[in-house]
Amino acid sequence: MPTFLEHHRRAVEASVEVVRTIGVADLGRATPCAEWDLAELVAHMTAQHHGFAAAARGHGADLDVWRTEPIADAVAADPGGTYAAAARDVLDAFATEGLDDAAFALPEFGADVTVPGALAMGFHFVDYVVHGWDVAASLGQTYSLPADVVAAALPIALGVPDGEMRDAGNSPFARAVAPGDTDDELARILRHLGRDPDGA
Repeated sequence: MPTFLEHHRRAVEASVEVVRTIGVADLGRATPCAEWDLAELVAHMTAQHHGFAAAARGHGADLDVWRTEPIADAVAADPGGTYAAAARDVLDAFATEGLDDAAFALPEFGADVTVPGALAMGFHFVDYVVHGWDVAASLGQTYSLPADVVAAALPIALGVPDGEMRDAGNSPFARAVAPGDTDDELARILRHLGRDPDGA
């Protein structure tokens, strides 16, 4: 198993806790992900959990398991419960032995795209470090993670290339934001992955 898997679990569980605080009236709020309101962001987060769980189980190539449409109504009715169930699904899937070198199909990056399991789980880890913050920022809440979780995510996040590829419509991250003078490690992750912690 990847050395960061326990940190991954704690990051996902932290995101579950912040999503639990969402009320139905909050779902129209803007988010740091400019193209999504809060309902759309949580639907994306929920669908990605199911997609990565499917990839870990060997059937992630089916684009239908990554779609938000089938779960959008459930998210709108019960954002916290629907999201928590999806988080449990992916945590259970990632707990399987022998996934480090397994081929994870990630069809949103292109037909027939597969990556080694450890790399795919690293993608998922950093995504939920920042998405937990996205939800909290949308709600006007302060968000923090344990220092060891952030430290484990930092080198993975900084390994994500910046540049023109982030301008593509299917890029998961906007271009990096210039660093601040007093950034902690979480702020460094957020800025490198296109968020502005000072503007949240």
